[in-house]
Amino acid sequence: MPRHWRTRLPSNDALAVPTDMLTALRIARIAGPDALMTAHQEYGLRSLGGGRNNDVLAWAKGDTSICIKLYKNHDRQRVEREWLGLTHAAGLRCAPKPLWLDEHPQQPALGMTLLPGSPILDAVDPAPAMKSLAETTCALQALPLTAPLADLERVDSITHYVTRLTEVWPRQLTDAAEDPQTPNMLALLRCWEVSGDAELLAEPAEPVFSRGDANLLNWLHDGSNTYVTDFEFSGYSDVAVDAADHVEHISARAVSDETWNSAEAVLGVTPGNRARFDAARRTIALRWLAVLWKQRTARVEEFTAQFERVRALQA
Repeated sequence: MPRHWRTRLPSNDALAVPTDMLTALRIARIAGPDALMTAHQEYGLRSLGGGRNNDVLAWAKGDTSICIKLYKNHDRQRVEREWLGLTHAAGLRCAPKPLWLDEHPQQPALGMTLLPGSPILDAVDPAPAMKSLAETTCALQALPLTAPLADLERVDSITHYVTRLTEVWPRQLTDAAEDPQTPNMLALLRCWEVSGDAELLAEPAEPVFSRGDANLLNWLHDGSNTYVTDFEFSGYSDVAVDAADHVEHISARAVSDETWNSAEAVLGVTPGNRARFDAARRTIALRWLAVLWKQRTARVEEFTAQFERVRALQA
């Protein structure tokens, strides 16, 4: 990605890059967990969940509550994508506002506002929460898509999923020919291969902005409003694929199909893109089965449930 990707946002002294604190955190990471805990206590930092392989911390700076994301690696252009995605969504109130970026060569860091709300999966009534999630998704997609985001396909794109199912998983299954689950997996894979789903999904579709990650752990709800974090996989996608990604992401199984069905129209599913949406659902569900297949002995219940889900979708 060209180095002009970053748009510098206005800042002030109160929200300047906390260079000393970031240096201490980077050193503490190398020293070990005890040193990291000491650094957190010294600077009044609180760990937040959902950071994947990165450290996500809450920090009070005067009257401002700040979220600091300290990356552990710089692969897949995650820092650039997150900064671009947050900047792109800055006009909406559903995402953190980016405050500063420290482009350290090994452990970059990003500062953003701290969002209100609690995990959306904790909502007493999931139907309004999922509808609000769908409305937020549509608001993000409605933003004009410009370069460089318009030139970046989202990470974990439907193209990537199809490649994993046509090239990677078949080789893995061949290497596990003696496994008792392999015949069942091959049967589902062959059904998908002859369905025409891959060919349908290869057809062009109008691009829209996508965060690239439908994990419900990234969504917060305060009873009336919905907020979303984690823009590391940002890029372009299309409405039908991202709707299917919401419905078939493995975290979505905590929500009933009835609730998801009621949110389909709000997610942008129409008679015109229904075939693409259904093809994407089958593809994404099968891709999750391939992921769980590699952990089939450790996550037996999840693997079995996903196997049955793929069978039902293909039927």
